[in-house]
Amino acid sequence: MAAAEVLNTSAIPNLGADVSGYLPKLRSNHGHYVASSSTGWMRPTPSDTPIDEMRKRFRDEGYVWIKHVIPREVVYDMREHYFSQFAHTGMLAPHTSPRDGIFNPSSDPTSHQGIGGVPVDSTNALLDAVHADPTYRSFLAHPSLRAFIRQFTGWEQERIVDRAMLRHNCPGSQSTGIHYDQYFLRDGDDEFLTAWVPIGDCAATGGGLMYLENSTSLGRDLESAFLKKAEHLPKQERIDAFNQYMAKDGFMSHDAVEFQAIHRENVGRWLVGDYEAGDVVFHNPWMVHAATKNEDALGRIRLASDLRFYEEGAKLDPRWMKIWTHDDGL
Repeated sequence: MAAAEVLNTSAIPNLGADVSGYLPKLRSNHGHYVASSSTGWMRPTPSDTPIDEMRKRFRDEGYVWIKHVIPREVVYDMREHYFSQFAHTGMLAPHTSPRDGIFNPSSDPTSHQGIGGVPVDSTNALLDAVHADPTYRSFLAHPSLRAFIRQFTGWEQERIVDRAMLRHNCPGSQSTGIHYDQYFLRDGDDEFLTAWVPIGDCAATGGGLMYLENSTSLGRDLESAFLKKAEHLPKQERIDAFNQYMAKDGFMSHDAVEFQAIHRENVGRWLVGDYEAGDVVFHNPWMVHAATKNEDALGRIRLASDLRFYEEGAKLDPRWMKIWTHDDGL
């Protein structure tokens, strides 16, 4: 590629979720590729779908994937702003734009871990800074997103936890393990809404979220069993996702095939989507999910933000009312 050329992947359309007969080959951090018979497509919901139908899908399926909630250019402006701050680290491919966020194939992905991996010391301060950055905090308050949340929930006013997270996953690096959100926010009400915002187009095999079909009841059952087992623990240990009864990194597993097999009598397939910039996926606190291993064909770095919303007046987990830092212990 000539020095003057810039690869503009934001102009490349995604396959989209409604692709007859096509199922991606995907996997989690560990284990084998998930068999095609054990995967399926999530159902996208156009933003002009009647609100009652959106709410029904959310109740029935544990998630609702809303198309085009935030303007596409706004999302790509955020992507460009984020990766511009990492340009000096060698993470981006030479002669490519931060707006595209293409990984440098000659770089070691383990040296560019974000949240969910083990960030190297040289990027800790940078990761802390981008989470407090006014541009990011303004992005979280985008009026299109906030207006939709109020309409969808019927809340008069929403409250976002300050500990919103920006996660970048380079191709080949560690992705998010299997979990449900409530056990990370145990010191608050369990009636909150998670919004997962892909910041840029993200193919199913590019590190996007995958949801375990029909897993809301499983999440509730797992949490009930944990609470019973942990009754004797002091409160600070009961609410800790890293206590003696949990995995050391807070996740239930990093092997999608194994986890699905263990719980096969109670759950369905792993569901995935080809997400577009501007889409938002909302899910309940109990829905079991993880991220796919980033094996994006175009070498795109997956960037996304995890947001949690409560109704104003609800009991919030006070540990989550501080902006994320790499050493906050959560």
